[in-house]
Amino acid sequence: MEMLWFDMAWLPGGWARQVRIGMTGGRIAQIETGATPQSGDERHAIALPGLGNVHSHGFQRGMAGLSERRGRPDDDFWSWREVMYRFLDRLTPEDIAAISAQAYAEMLESGYTRVGEFHYLHNDPNGRRYADPAETAGAIVAAAGAAGIGLTLLPVFYAHGDFGGAPPSPGQRRFLSDIDGFARLVEASRAHLPADAALGIAPHSLRAVTPEELAAILPLAGGTGPIHIHAAEQRREVDACLAWSGARPVQWLLDQAQVDARWCLVHATHLDAREIAGLAASGAAAGLCPVTEANLGDGIFPGTAWRAAGGRFATGTDSNIAIDAAAELRALEYSQRLAHRRRALMADEASPSVGETLFAAALAGGAQALGVEAGLTRGAPADIVTLDAAHPALAGADAATMLDRWIFAGRPGIVDTVWRGGRRRVAGGRHVDGEAIALRYRATLEKLLT
Repeated sequence: MEMLWFDMAWLPGGWARQVRIGMTGGRIAQIETGATPQSGDERHAIALPGLGNVHSHGFQRGMAGLSERRGRPDDDFWSWREVMYRFLDRLTPEDIAAISAQAYAEMLESGYTRVGEFHYLHNDPNGRRYADPAETAGAIVAAAGAAGIGLTLLPVFYAHGDFGGAPPSPGQRRFLSDIDGFARLVEASRAHLPADAALGIAPHSLRAVTPEELAAILPLAGGTGPIHIHAAEQRREVDACLAWSGARPVQWLLDQAQVDARWCLVHATHLDAREIAGLAASGAAAGLCPVTEANLGDGIFPGTAWRAAGGRFATGTDSNIAIDAAAELRALEYSQRLAHRRRALMADEASPSVGETLFAAALAGGAQALGVEAGLTRGAPADIVTLDAAHPALAGADAATMLDRWIFAGRPGIVDTVWRGGRRRVAGGRHVDGEAIALRYRATLEKLLT
């Protein structure tokens, strides 16, 4: 058994001192508090459980920065999407693996230890299925293995270009499935997964799936598998859904799809009061990606109302424009401050630390949305993140301010060491295989972009 000792660690009840953790078989086998370090224990100062990243399109890491040029006066999500379609046109499974591995290594360096890959790039460049329907899913699994991140694979069902079963555009040809083909894809994906991975499904959005198709594919998640869907990211989407069905997208899902705690509604940016109350009561998680949502000009999630309703949330990196677990939490709080012109809005008198409140909520919501356990508890995966106590951002920090310092004042490099499933994946702030992963990534981008 590998033994670790920490001066302080974030356990389910909050911070504890002198914590000794034993790892075996990729899981936490024992935890002692108030423990004296023993000979052979590896000592660190500050331990946190790894966070779950509930929404990623790994291949989009390769296009980060390529869409930051003004091309038209109404530049928005929809024009960004055209840039994305052009980028993915030539990607091979090997390219997908190389780019995604870079994204996953960066996630680990920032404190994410599991990723929910919302994987919709299934077909070859001509829009045909590969001989193995899960060829590109296998590339995602290979990328996760190379980086060592935990994986919840979410194969995406995508059949239409807009509400009401509108035909898809040519740029969507690599995404498309029918119901039977998607069932084969899900089963073929399962065959690629390692033992510690989880499998769910992801109807892309109400734009891309009809009610009949949604009802047909939901059983493929099984009784407990996660179900993720994009919902209400853009005002145009809300207006189009109203024109199609007479209901807003989140309200339509609540009325028609039996949304429960297995579901993660990604973005959910544009909610009215009825949707906030209903979605919070359902137990579903909101999968928030504040950095991407800001980059795309999506809007601001109603975080204060969501928290007041008891809603659950987790964070994701979506387009992977910039990968940083603390930055997603910081952007969530700052967006509320900008919207309401007040401070410390995602906390309250009972839980006054904004950092602690955000971290605890994202940890629990991420585990729920990804279908896994999380937290430093006996029997849970040994997904452990340490912070560098010597980092200037933590100078003078104590238990009361530690998470606020990391989330609001930290810089890259404050995450020091990361174990995922009991294996050290980050040391001294850098991924242990980062150079090899980056070399392959650079070669892939140079091939694609020159």
